[in-house]
Amino acid sequence: MDAACVSLLPGVCEVLAASGSSLPDDTSLEKLLDWFTGLTEAGGSLLEACPCLLEFISTVVHNTASDPGVLSFTLRLTGLMAATEDGFKRLQERSVLNQVFHLQRWQDAGLWEDPCLRIGWIQGLRSMLQHPKALSFFVQSDFIDPLLQLQTDPSLFVASAANQMLAHILLFFQPASSLGCNGEDKKEEDDGRTHASAEYTAALTAISEYLKASLVPKKYTNLRQSLQILKLLALLLARAEPPLWEELLQTVANSLEELVTAGCSQLTLPLMDVILAAYSRSGADERALDQRVSRLLSSMLSVNKPADLIHAAAAFLRRGHHDTVHTARAVRILLLPLHIVTGQTLLGADTTADEHQSSVMEQLECKSSCISVICVCLTNTPQITLTPSDVLPCPPQLIVTAVLSLLKICTGVSSSSTGCSKVCRNVIGSGKVQKCALEALTALNSSSGAKELMSEVFTVLMQYLNNPDSDPTVLHKSYQALAKWTSVSTDASVVTDQLRQDLVDVVKKRVCDMRWEVRDSTVEFLGHLAGVRVSEASGALLGVRCTVPLLKEALQDTESYVRASAICALAKTRTHSWQQGTALSQEETEIVSRLLEILSEDTEGFPRRAVVRYFISWFSSCSSSSSPSASSCSSASLLMQSVRSVLSRGSADLDWEVKVHTLELAELLLADVFSGHQGYGKRSGALPRPDGVVSDHTCAHAEGAESHLAGAVELGVISALLSGLVDCDRPVGLRACRLLVTLRDAVCPPAPGAAAVSCELPVWGWGREIRKTLGDEGGDGVSVCEALRSLGLDQRLDVLAQSSDHVHNSALSLLQDILTASAAHTHPDAQPGEEVIVDCY
Repeated sequence: MDAACVSLLPGVCEVLAASGSSLPDDTSLEKLLDWFTGLTEAGGSLLEACPCLLEFISTVVHNTASDPGVLSFTLRLTGLMAATEDGFKRLQERSVLNQVFHLQRWQDAGLWEDPCLRIGWIQGLRSMLQHPKALSFFVQSDFIDPLLQLQTDPSLFVASAANQMLAHILLFFQPASSLGCNGEDKKEEDDGRTHASAEYTAALTAISEYLKASLVPKKYTNLRQSLQILKLLALLLARAEPPLWEELLQTVANSLEELVTAGCSQLTLPLMDVILAAYSRSGADERALDQRVSRLLSSMLSVNKPADLIHAAAAFLRRGHHDTVHTARAVRILLLPLHIVTGQTLLGADTTADEHQSSVMEQLECKSSCISVICVCLTNTPQITLTPSDVLPCPPQLIVTAVLSLLKICTGVSSSSTGCSKVCRNVIGSGKVQKCALEALTALNSSSGAKELMSEVFTVLMQYLNNPDSDPTVLHKSYQALAKWTSVSTDASVVTDQLRQDLVDVVKKRVCDMRWEVRDSTVEFLGHLAGVRVSEASGALLGVRCTVPLLKEALQDTESYVRASAICALAKTRTHSWQQGTALSQEETEIVSRLLEILSEDTEGFPRRAVVRYFISWFSSCSSSSSPSASSCSSASLLMQSVRSVLSRGSADLDWEVKVHTLELAELLLADVFSGHQGYGKRSGALPRPDGVVSDHTCAHAEGAESHLAGAVELGVISALLSGLVDCDRPVGLRACRLLVTLRDAVCPPAPGAAAVSCELPVWGWGREIRKTLGDEGGDGVSVCEALRSLGLDQRLDVLAQSSDHVHNSALSLLQDILTASAAHTHPDAQPGEEVIVDCY
């Protein structure tokens, strides 16, 4: 432990032990405990490093007027110190553990009513229970019954902590099994847990009896205890070794069967969690217990309440079990509501699901429950189509058709020919159902036979995009579905001229929508669609001639999000032409001019960030084919003319993200300029020649470095890096410093004849800071290599990489803050308006 912290800790303990002392921050005690935990986990002993803690604990527990938060902290700290056998022994010798965790004492003092103390008691014991001696103390102190009572505590945090504690006791101390859950032999570990101890057996017996007696509620109006026990069982059965797994399951099997039979809706999902946890660990139905688990699962997939039935089937399907019988049943259950609403024969000729048809129909006739049930089914349709063909009662293509039918019904355009008209009325106009159906349709684009429905999919989606009643989220999901389905289309015939014209008309209308969310979704869609080709013959679904004018217009939008999305979409639209090196057009020149205006004049950060990313994309696309700086292409020429302005304006921006993106562009430019330079990007390991002789290779290296460096200066890259180095935002300074270190190692090797290239510095601002650092207050420029060698880049990099957290988030800072806040609290005669500044992390 740091000596400065050791010297401050006694004073901090005095402050905490003093009743009513204020703390600088509500989370100070948590952070202090985090520090102690870190020291313990690192192998340190708090008793040896901080002997003052024993006196602190004794003082606090004997002062019943102590703050409940400090008392809770003290209990947790004591448990942490007793987590090792040595620490436990030393605390036990001083009777500290009996004083701290003596339950009756806290109850008599009236402090047990505070949930802060109760959770401190639980968490302190849990920290301590890491070795057999601690378990013996826990059992012999009769703490099991109070802990079981806390499982239904009025405070959810206390109840949850109690559950976690009970699970920890049974799982951590369970005897090691000779067989793992996969049937493989396990090596026995000599950790004191090879065989069940008497204390563990006592704890297991008490907990098992409690589970058996309390799992089934006496009145189904109060289910809190049952819910908590089911959560505990799910934790235990998912992680228990075979001996414990079998004993627990044997204990609660009858109670679980009773709960399943009771059909309590509030318990359906927790009950499924328990059954599925047990089912995932059971064998191949060879043992009686495995058969009981399988029967429980079958019972849950046969309950009479439709909502419970559907939720149980969805829970089973989400777990991804490969049980053909149960999977087939779950699939049929989830398809039944869609079968009823759409009239599609999703269940085939088999009528085994008819036993639930009437009850599900009644559920669907109620509007609120209808929407909930339909949404659950829609959410699971993509998973259903992935099940084996022998499990599915219908082809996946028919499920896609049902989703399309439902989307049509939602708009009132059509109704089910065989489905119930009353049910259909419940889903008409339901935005929730529309969103779920569109999400399902998007995910179903790659399902078997889906491509045959491409034309119908496009028709339905165009209806939604044209529908004036569609809300912004529905339109957004319609765009997403259209882009997704278009990307997998290989048949040019489905993309008709009429479809293209309809799409042009709808995006022209939506890009002028009064709602900015709709305009933003439309612009994003145009960007996603750029480059999506249905086939080589048919070309893009929407041509550049249609897309670019709309995006140019969106650059003038009043909403900054829309402007930013338009810029991103333009970059995607232009990517193909950049890669092909096509001739420069007047339109592109106008776009570049407008983007540079946005970078200089836009008052919002989102569009300015998007502008810099536009040029990054442009440069990256050109670099993939040839070096932009060496290309004679007019488009590449415009790019190189523009980057100097982008670097100049971007590095002077007030938004730190704009500056970071600008440095990303500078990094690309450096890599391009130095692409023929062998030393760039690699730390130079060359040492100066002992005789001072410069080889021909070194001279050639220096000449090459000089020309490359001059090019970087001309582009404004060096100015951008030096500006970023002294920037007040750490991410900017860190990135700039790393790039300058890389540049220094490439162009400034420790050999004579280094490149003598200068860079002009502005009189004020960052230029003045650089001159001040170099000790050169005069002159218009500096030697780049001299600056790179003299700026102390390695030291700067170390500091920047640490961030401010290494000071403000330190234990020393925390201790100082606690003492400072206490001093301010004990001096009430301070001047009005005077405040203590603390940096408690």
